[in-house]
Amino acid sequence: MTLPIPPPEPAAPDVPELTPEQAAAIARHNQAVEQQVKLRSRRAFVGLGLVGLAGALGWRWLLNTPPVDGLPGGLRKILDANGELASAYFKHARLAPEFPKSRAEKLRFNGRVGLSPGFEPAAWRLTVQGYSAPGAPPRTQEFTLADLRALPRTEMTTEFKCIEGWSQIVTWAGVRLSDFLTCFPLATTSGRPADPARPPADLAPYVSLVTPDEKYFVGLDIKSALHPQTLLCYEMNGAPLTLPHGAPLRLVSPLKYGVKHIKRIGTIAFMAERPADYWAKLGYDWHAGH
Repeated sequence: MTLPIPPPEPAAPDVPELTPEQAAAIARHNQAVEQQVKLRSRRAFVGLGLVGLAGALGWRWLLNTPPVDGLPGGLRKILDANGELASAYFKHARLAPEFPKSRAEKLRFNGRVGLSPGFEPAAWRLTVQGYSAPGAPPRTQEFTLADLRALPRTEMTTEFKCIEGWSQIVTWAGVRLSDFLTCFPLATTSGRPADPARPPADLAPYVSLVTPDEKYFVGLDIKSALHPQTLLCYEMNGAPLTLPHGAPLRLVSPLKYGVKHIKRIGTIAFMAERPADYWAKLGYDWHAGH
């Protein structure tokens, strides 16, 4: 079988030659375009250089601002503003996920600061410094572990998240800090209960928690303290807390990183100003979570 031969392609049309005037006009146009490109390139280079210089000078200024809590003051302001924004964005009523108790694991030991040797659990007392109006006498009460065990018990199985990047599921039991403050209204100047749903106008904005040796300390905003999953915890995985894990009493707040879960609480104080925080003083975020 013989294949058909395709027809020849049509010849390209003749392109008329440019006149000298047309060629000169095109050359002038090309020259003008090249000049504009060079001018814009120089302007862009100068502009980018100025932006880079301004950025470098701004960064140097930030790094040389007086230090605040382990960071240059300018960077600390940015970090705090970021924490405040996140705190405002996330609803404080949101709950951390809870899991079946069968998924609970033995929690690894991490962090010795505040766990000084020679501690006597039998002599331990929780000291709570109530919120007082300016000039008013301080209101301080002490509580034993038996006092706390007599309050409504809450148990939850949540994920413990370490700021180092690891996490484990643990079952905790204790008394909600909000329930404690309902029974012992020490977070208001008037002595009214600290109702999370209807916070009193005289409610303390901040809470400080400190170990008996005063070597470890954390600060919480009052909304985080009154969160329904914030516990004064005395049991872990169905057994009393051990000394390495903060016996007789530790804080658990699953919306926060573990650095906020202070072990061996000695003192709780309600205050008007944001309290010091161990890791925040070393340059970490004060909120350390939601």
